[in-house]
Amino acid sequence: MTMKMWERSSDIPADLGAAAVTIGIFDGVHKGHRAVLARLVGEARERGLTSVALTFDPHPATVHSPAHPIHLVATLDDRLDRLAAAGVEATFIQHYSLEYARATPEEFVARQLVGELHARLVVVGEDVRFGCNNSGDSATLQALGEKYGFEVILIDDLGDESGRRWSSTRVRELLASGDVAGAREVLGRPHRIRGTVVHGFQRGRELGFPTANLAGDNLGEVPADGVYAGWLVRSVRGTKAAEYLPTAISVGTNPQFDGQERTVEAHVLGRADLNLYGEDIAVDFIEFLRPMVAFSSLDELLTQMDEDLRKTAEILGVPVAGRVDPAHVTAH
Repeated sequence: MTMKMWERSSDIPADLGAAAVTIGIFDGVHKGHRAVLARLVGEARERGLTSVALTFDPHPATVHSPAHPIHLVATLDDRLDRLAAAGVEATFIQHYSLEYARATPEEFVARQLVGELHARLVVVGEDVRFGCNNSGDSATLQALGEKYGFEVILIDDLGDESGRRWSSTRVRELLASGDVAGAREVLGRPHRIRGTVVHGFQRGRELGFPTANLAGDNLGEVPADGVYAGWLVRSVRGTKAAEYLPTAISVGTNPQFDGQERTVEAHVLGRADLNLYGEDIAVDFIEFLRPMVAFSSLDELLTQMDEDLRKTAEILGVPVAGRVDPAHVTAH
C-alpha cells in the first residue's frame, strides 16, 4: 500500500470517512515517534478508521525564529518514507506559517482535525502542545475531544533505561558531539543525511581515496567534524531497492589542506569504478572513529587514513580494502 500525501485541503478525498489522527513534526521518526505511530496504526485497523499523520513543513521553530533555523535530523522525504514504513495510510503536510500559527487550540481542532481530517480518534504523546503559542495541551485536547466527538489516546513519555526521553532534541545533541552510536540508539537505526554528489578538489582521488562529496545546507543534521564508519546508500536504477556500500566518511573543512567550506566526503572502500556525480545518495553514520585534525606531514596523514579504512571495515564487518590506484578511478 502506498501512503497518500496531501498538502492542501483540496487534496483530501471527499470519501475519506472517519480517521485516526496523530500530530507532530516527527523529525527523525525516532523510537518515541514510532511507539505513537504503532498505536495509531493498530487502533485505526481495529476500528476501521484511516490512519493519518498531520506534520508540518517548515519546522515551526524556524518560522518563529528565522535567525536561528532548526537543522532537521532528517529531510522531509526521509520523514515521509519512515511514516509510510510505519504503516500510516495518509500524511497531511501542513505548510507552517505565522498566519497558520495564530489559530487557537479550538480553532485548530474544529477546522483541521475535525473539519478537514474527520478525526474520530487522536493518538499523541502526553506532552502534546498545539494552537497559538502552544497554549493547548493534553488536557485541552481531551476537553475538545468531548466537545467535538473524538477520543484521545495519550502515549506515556518513552525513553531509555536511564529514564531520559527519546526526542529529536536529544538526537541533535548527540550528533553535535559526534556520538552517532548514541543517536542510533534513540533513532532505532543509523542517522542518515541525504544530498547530491558534487565535484570537490579531487585531492582524495590523487591520494588513492576517491570520495563522493556532499555540500550545502539541506543535507539534514550533519554530525560533528570527524571521521566515521558508515554506509553510502544509492538507489538501484529501475527498482525500489537500495545498494549499501561500506564507506569511510570525513566531515569537516579538511584542515590538512586549509579548507574553508564544511563538507561531507564519503570514500567507498576499495571502489575506483563509481561515478556518482549528480546522483542523489544517502550516507548512514555508524560509528565515530576520530576527530578531524591536521597532521605534521602527508605521510602521517596517509598512514592514518589507511588505519581509518581498516577500522571502518572491522566495524562494518566487511573485507579490509586499501587505497585504490588513482589511474583506475573512472569518475570525471
